[in-house]
Amino acid sequence: MMSMKLIGSLSCCIWLVMAIATVAQTSDDSNAPVLDTSGQALQVGVEYYIKPAITDNGGRFTLINRNDSCPLYVGQENVSGPEGYPVKFAPFVEGETVVREARDQKITFSAFTICAQSTAWKLGETDEVTQRRLIVTGEDQNQGIAGPARNYFRVNKQAAPDGVYNLEWCPTELCPTCRFICGSAGALVENGKRLIALDGSVLPVVFERA
Repeated sequence: MMSMKLIGSLSCCIWLVMAIATVAQTSDDSNAPVLDTSGQALQVGVEYYIKPAITDNGGRFTLINRNDSCPLYVGQENVSGPEGYPVKFAPFVEGETVVREARDQKITFSAFTICAQSTAWKLGETDEVTQRRLIVTGEDQNQGIAGPARNYFRVNKQAAPDGVYNLEWCPTELCPTCRFICGSAGALVENGKRLIALDGSVLPVVFERA
């Protein structure tokens, strides 16, 4: 009887260890590092260009002067080429050295502008015509329970191929109890300028080390 009980106890322990290992593996897989165009993990604090994964969808991400005034908006160059500004990523979770999928990140253009403000991405106003939410630059000054939620975005992996992603605003890591109206980013052409906005067609992107 003692042997049977011992075997039963060992079996339960082995099953528990395997279950924990499976959960841990699943968690690691779901937050895998984001890869650049050379297959390397995106490093925190390193500059990367964001550009469309598909040709003829505009060029690199850049700063757009939408209304001849500040703030500047997040957008794209009209055509593919060497222009555009690189960005840096700063994870919400302290101590991270790589950018991970589906985790809250602060994205900031590495650029000097005429506007006396941060070049960090921020969820902006809703366009009156299209009802799409634009992405501007600047610091979110919200002091409420959600904190600076408008400054945090996510990189989500596309189903295929590897190395292709889409950008999303859904900062539930920053505020798990908040009910955000999440949205994925895509292009919005306005007066010949390519703006980046939520709530429309999704723009697949890749990351190229500067």
